[in-house]
Amino acid sequence: MRLITLPICATALALAIAPQAMARDYGQHGTVWPVVEPDLLQQMHARLTQLEKTGETARLNEELKRRTIARVNRPEPVAGISLASAIRSWRFDPTITVERDIADDKGRLIIAAGTRVNPLDTVPLRAPLVFLDGDDPAQLAWATRRYASTKAKLILVRGAPLELMKARQRRFYFDQGGTLVKHFGIRAVPATVEQQGRALLITEQPVTPKERAQS
Repeated sequence: MRLITLPICATALALAIAPQAMARDYGQHGTVWPVVEPDLLQQMHARLTQLEKTGETARLNEELKRRTIARVNRPEPVAGISLASAIRSWRFDPTITVERDIADDKGRLIIAAGTRVNPLDTVPLRAPLVFLDGDDPAQLAWATRRYASTKAKLILVRGAPLELMKARQRRFYFDQGGTLVKHFGIRAVPATVEQQGRALLITEQPVTPKERAQS
């Protein structure tokens, strides 16, 4: 019995004296200074109040509004796109390899991992994509004349799409961030993307001097 009760007694004794040891006052050591730094939230509140009083907040809001409207009317031009000086044409295969199984909402397998899928088999390109510089009158005249009777999508890499829509009564798009031209490997405009069977034909083609004279 002594071998069993001895650890229990020792534990009880340690618990009994622990509060006394923990509560011991060791006094003050070193110099103590009061906190003098201003409260950060109070500083922020005071600054915002001052901005409101001086009208600076209203000015900043107006400036933000002006910049936002300007960016919508004239997005940032796509970098690295030049004026086409020679015809360059190539085929683009949009086929992708599925990296993991794709299932429906009931868990039934639709496409197995490793399957090669061509989007054009199910979603054909119904109209050409025409990339152009909206600040170049010759390119605008060439595109709107050549694709006047089609549903071609006119996609700007530079220019003001909303202004052009009002002036020409036709929808214009903008390749924000150059996502599409990077995907297709387009380096110069005007350029077109058209479907040929299960592939896309991409062509960079300069506007001829005669066509420029007509613009």
